Amino acid sequence: WVDVNDKKLAPQQVSAEILKKMKKTAEDYLGETVTEAVITVPAYFNDAQRQATKDAGKIAGLDVKRIINEPTAAALAFGMDKKEGDRKIAVYDLGGGTFDVSIIEIADVDGEQQFEVLSTNGDTFLGGEDFDLALIDFLVEEFKKQEGVNLKTDPLALQRLKEAAEKAKIELSSATSTEVNLPYITADSTGPKHLVISITRSKLEGLVGDLVARTMEPCKIALKDAGLTAADIQDVILVG
Repeated sequence: WVDVNDKKLAPQQVSAEILKKMKKTAEDYLGETVTEAVITVPAYFNDAQRQATKDAGKIAGLDVKRIINEPTAAALAFGMDKKEGDRKIAVYDLGGGTFDVSIIEIADVDGEQQFEVLSTNGDTFLGGEDFDLALIDFLVEEFKKQEGVNLKTDPLALQRLKEAAEKAKIELSSATSTEVNLPYITADSTGPKHLVISITRSKLEGLVGDLVARTMEPCKIALKDAGLTAADIQDVILVG
């Protein structure tokens, strides 16, 4: 049970509230009532967890047509069901807070693609937030060198820094460098302080190299559990 506003709610009820919000978002966009849904779940969910997810959909007023594995949904989104022949793919899913890798076998049966998750592995304590934190730590250290002020003791400054770090990380996906510019980030006895720090993509890659390396072991375990080697994988899908 989960305590929410002095009420005890079952996990299904909490999930139902999220699904209700998603239902409304879809209805606002489409301009019509949404009554049916296909819901994705982590590949490692057991039957009880899948049933609980269906129950949450029912509470939210949805007719749940199917529960499918998240990596299978990713493969469908990337058009893997349109390719002919049998193939084995890896879905590398680095989310905001967790990392999952799944090995999927796609079998061509009489012209129809059938998906089977052969194995899944991951790290529940590794995600995009860790990449943000690595960048925040760098910015804090650089500012301390420049101004002699530790921003980690200032909650408001840290919040601004967190938002700026995430924005910089996203920008460095398409640009080779960016500038973090936060005027009036803090102040001391000498007056207001401004943070202006440039960062390159190669610098960011250096900061997060250890985090990327941490994703390799789950990939190796997933391949081993599926009885495959990297050479057996035809496609890698990056999601998250």
